[in-house]
Amino acid sequence: MAGSAIRRIVIVGGGSAGWMAAAALAAVVRRRVDEIVLVESAQIGTIGVGEATLPTLRAFNATLGLDEVEFIRNTHATFKLGIEFVGWNPERAFFHGFSDFGPAIRGVSPHQAWLRMRAGTDDRSYCDHSIASVAAKLGRFAPPVPNHESVLGSYSYAFQFDAASYAAYLRAFAERRGVQRIEGRIVDVRLRAEDGYIESVVLEEGRSVSGDLFIDCSGFVGLLIERALQAGFEDWSKWLPCDRALAVPCARNGEPTPFTRSTAHRAGWQWRIPLQHRTGNGYVFCSSAISEDEAAGTLLANLDGEALGAPRLLKFTAGRRRECWKRNCVALGLASGFLEPLESTSIHLVESGIGRLVELFPDRGFEPKLAEEYNRLMGRSYESIRDFIILHYWASRREGELWRYCQNMAIPDGLRHQLELFKARGAVALYDSGAFAEPSWISIYFGLGLFPRRHDPMTDMIEQAALQRELERRVRIVTGAAQSLPTHGAFIDRYCQAST
Repeated sequence: MAGSAIRRIVIVGGGSAGWMAAAALAAVVRRRVDEIVLVESAQIGTIGVGEATLPTLRAFNATLGLDEVEFIRNTHATFKLGIEFVGWNPERAFFHGFSDFGPAIRGVSPHQAWLRMRAGTDDRSYCDHSIASVAAKLGRFAPPVPNHESVLGSYSYAFQFDAASYAAYLRAFAERRGVQRIEGRIVDVRLRAEDGYIESVVLEEGRSVSGDLFIDCSGFVGLLIERALQAGFEDWSKWLPCDRALAVPCARNGEPTPFTRSTAHRAGWQWRIPLQHRTGNGYVFCSSAISEDEAAGTLLANLDGEALGAPRLLKFTAGRRRECWKRNCVALGLASGFLEPLESTSIHLVESGIGRLVELFPDRGFEPKLAEEYNRLMGRSYESIRDFIILHYWASRREGELWRYCQNMAIPDGLRHQLELFKARGAVALYDSGAFAEPSWISIYFGLGLFPRRHDPMTDMIEQAALQRELERRVRIVTGAAQSLPTHGAFIDRYCQAST
């Protein structure tokens, strides 16, 4: 095959993943290709009623040049400072906030100092040192100030938005930049006889859409990456046994919280994602531990407001494609794999996939090493996030069939090493920091009541009274700063309220 430039990109499937790919490619590589085409069918609906994200979405939107206020208004978005976990630790709720626990103290991570004081008489929560966690609990929000020396500049935020509205917003953005949308249902995928590369997709009415590079955003079915190219699927259900989700929106009840909530139930957990106009809800559960009818009853019984429809069922298997890039096809979103939305990672994985494709963008020669590197990087991201999610289940002390299974299952070797290192002296090992850095792991370890056998001995070199004064000073600063912020609802009403 001649080593010439990609002329035509064909994206199969719309939704968030498809239109994120279309928008990003139109913004970044449009001048290097002749055409970008997206094929989707209006007959195929979208899955979610709401979407919670990680702070990395802000960088993705900024790369596109999106105006944040316009984006928020068009997607009915709210701000997200982290995730509240209720019932995962039977003793108390805890928070995973999008901030650290303050700067290092004489070169030592602040959580190590907290561990030392915890061994004494200080019973304050580690969350008291996280500005994002404290502000979220108070229902306060404002964007961080552009001064990293200030506590009000030391946190980040993400968004909670309507996924369908986000896809529509990005569609308009992409089409203005030359992306062509083709309506139609794909009934066949044609491969080249000489090398098995995708040549074209065939629509129901007989039209053929050819291309050089194909992006598979067709959802769980993996129309290109799996059905046509048989990339293979790595099943992780032995570690993540939840295999169903029921989703339903409900009426908004009061001011939206600046955080997502995850509430543990007998056979899984329930999400709550507050938007400006409604609240997204869902129950992720294990079908061997509860019936679908009982799960629906549990979900509906734990809504904040009136249900705006009947719960919709989604069946899934946790895992990923063995190859997310095979031949001339790259899979994104659900076509590349699925991890339950416990830590709001689905959009992040789409961002990561798009970013790495741009970095490793091929020509029509499709150098195999590019796909190899892409698959290595995406595999590392998937596995790191997988292990982070497994930790929530494995370390939970809840009772019940599902929870006992998870507490006693054999965990992946990488996670076992991370746990053993942490248990030894509170050190955090990171295999991929793209999604979750040290403060995130610490939030889950401590939140679930998992503590090391001892703290870092370097903290013992600090005089105890001085260390206590410093930690108390930090808590006062964090508390005061959080209390100085406007309420989440007031900030939205003033600066970015949706028109409808």
